[in-house]
Amino acid sequence: MFGGLEVLDEIRLNFSSDSLKLLNLTLAFIMFGVALDLKILRFKHVLLRPKATIIGVLAQFIIMPFFTFLLVILINPTPGVALGMILVAACPGGNISNFMTAHAKGNTELSVSLTAIADFSAIIMTPLNFAFWGGMYARFYNRASNLVIPVEIDAWEMMKTMILLLGIPLIIGMLFAKQFPKITAIIRKPIKILSLIIFSGYVIAALASNFNHFINYVHYIFLIVLIHNAIALCTGFSLSKIFKLKKRDVRTITIETGIQNSGLALVLIFNPNLFNGIGGMAFIAALWGIWHIVAGLSIATLWSLKPVYSK
Repeated sequence: MFGGLEVLDEIRLNFSSDSLKLLNLTLAFIMFGVALDLKILRFKHVLLRPKATIIGVLAQFIIMPFFTFLLVILINPTPGVALGMILVAACPGGNISNFMTAHAKGNTELSVSLTAIADFSAIIMTPLNFAFWGGMYARFYNRASNLVIPVEIDAWEMMKTMILLLGIPLIIGMLFAKQFPKITAIIRKPIKILSLIIFSGYVIAALASNFNHFINYVHYIFLIVLIHNAIALCTGFSLSKIFKLKKRDVRTITIETGIQNSGLALVLIFNPNLFNGIGGMAFIAALWGIWHIVAGLSIATLWSLKPVYSK
């Protein structure tokens, strides 16, 4: 359906081992900053109103990967692009979703709870989802021997990466916030701002070093990313509406499902023991990282202009 994509799987982007280490540290630092806001009491929402939480988790880790698989079958892209889409769908929600939810007049407490649950669950769910749907993709097309990237990846290697980048920073951040509440209150906001600046700077630098590739090939995948992200947003919105959640919860789950941690996807893609920077996968994750912010902020801004009622 989308011609010209074959060249993407052959591209190896300019991304050194030092760059990967820097990206790992950046993502871990971001996770540490996120954890400073995660208090056990915040999870009371899970117990008091489990319906919205369960629907949010289902939308993100079950329905979204399933719809992504159907989309891959429908548009029939190259293996690299297809598995890049599946990997992004298997990742947890992006942490900027909390800010977007607050901007959209959504349920911030639910957003923080879903982010925490997603980040911890992703240690297991991301490798599991990718292995399952990636394997389904390979078997469906019966061309696993022709894939330019491995589908039968080292699950333990991916899980180790998830533990190092998500699990450990989250636990350290929560323990730090509990032991040093006064310091946490002072550094919480600066760390969030610094995290955003560092990550944005990193993305700009990485884009600059691969600018020619980006300009030459971005038009091949822009429509794919747009459709994929629209499906993610519609998945959260539709599922919330079907189960008749309150409007604030609908907004929250829509944003949580449509904002994916594409930075984590890039870390996994550039891991030499996993995918070693396959172009098709990297292009999908990188463009997702740009587009979901544009789409998410646009929707959040529109919702911020509308009043929120109880239903």
